[in-house]
Amino acid sequence: MNATEPRGRRLPLVLRNSSFGRVWTAQLLTQAAGRMFQVGAVWWLVGFAAGGDQRGLESGLFLLVSTLPAVVLAPVVARVVARHPHRTVLAGAAAVAGAVATAAALTAYAGDLPMAAVYAVGLALASCQALFDPCLTTSVPELVDDADIEAATGFELSTQSMAGLGGGLLGPLAVDAGGLAGVVTTCGLAYLLAAVLVASARFANAGTAGDGRGSTPGGEAATGTRSAGLVEADSGRENAQAPGTAHGTAPARRTLSQVLAGLPFVRRVLVCFAAANLFTTAVYVVMPLYTRGVLHSTGSTVAALEAALGAGTLVGSFTGARVPGRPTTVGSACLALMAMALGLPGLVTTHMVALGSMTVAGWCVGVIGVRFVGLFQRLVPAADKPGFFAVMQALLGATFPVSSLVFGALGDHLTARTLCLAQGAGLVPVAAALWWLGRRTQPDGRRTAPGIAAAHPAPTGEAP
Repeated sequence: MNATEPRGRRLPLVLRNSSFGRVWTAQLLTQAAGRMFQVGAVWWLVGFAAGGDQRGLESGLFLLVSTLPAVVLAPVVARVVARHPHRTVLAGAAAVAGAVATAAALTAYAGDLPMAAVYAVGLALASCQALFDPCLTTSVPELVDDADIEAATGFELSTQSMAGLGGGLLGPLAVDAGGLAGVVTTCGLAYLLAAVLVASARFANAGTAGDGRGSTPGGEAATGTRSAGLVEADSGRENAQAPGTAHGTAPARRTLSQVLAGLPFVRRVLVCFAAANLFTTAVYVVMPLYTRGVLHSTGSTVAALEAALGAGTLVGSFTGARVPGRPTTVGSACLALMAMALGLPGLVTTHMVALGSMTVAGWCVGVIGVRFVGLFQRLVPAADKPGFFAVMQALLGATFPVSSLVFGALGDHLTARTLCLAQGAGLVPVAAALWWLGRRTQPDGRRTAPGIAAAHPAPTGEAP
């Protein structure tokens, strides 16, 4: 590509680079299938499964086993990604997931799928996805030229929202139309197609563990593709050129505890968001319970609520950088707004209020993610970014299983309206804590205020 060629004439990366386009499409298929099965299975457990005395606990347990692999298997994933050809890992993970879903579909068509089998399928699919996503992140430099790293990262990070929106929308609808068998059949086809796409792609230097840009498979493998993944490609590239190196030698890799110990402000912010996640991620349990017990509606309503949440997150991701104010001020305001949005359906029980609340809550999530990942990108030293974002993903991800189990169990004893109010009430002290944390940060020299740091992207490695 000629450097003088107008950028406006360039085709999108997924069309210019067929190998990356195939692998990115495979990621979109696998994530959409995983989300479709997760949301569809929860709706099936709440609305269709026999023996409904513990529907909340059963759906909470399912979400727990579906989210644990991304946290628990991080060290194993790091070793697998570092030691094996990436195309083999990606195609193998998708093929195994497709085989599991196909076997579950055949069992479901032959008769009822046992509850234990639903949990097992969810665990297996989540384990395959926990391997697929970070492996793709690590293999991006093998698929695109250095000049296209940013474009590839943009496509990769958009997948989570797109797949979540599509999968969350189709899952409940598929259950209403064809039961759980219809969901797992569709998921199986998507996974198998993804495996074929990856196998047909060309990977440069396939199987090498470190070629400069992709020299941190261990750290990147643990980060997944959620909010922490917003800076993975930049992290790997900056780490290869480590600004903090002395005489051209790479700095010694610090342990994860040492990284966090040197960033007390960032550590406290992460604790705030981990606490917030205990209440925000409960929405995936509360939404189906609210639809069935309060709105007395069908899977189409669950799909609409999922779509509203996903659409709001997309809009927030695109508009977050334009929201004025320091990150801590914006973050605390968004948490307070989210508290009202999540609690409002507990007071006003209409479809429109629920849809509006999910849209606003999603927008807040998107804005917070953009502002704080950008802040962490500037404050964390380049050499520490792979380890830091691994910790960030593990810390924030670990709250999802706990939240699912707690709110699922509470759903068998409390009304869905009460759970909505509990979500909103739980976010209020977290919003206050984040606001207080921002107020006590002084913009003087080494102790940089978050707003100053965001306005002057010159990371020094000093704790703000």
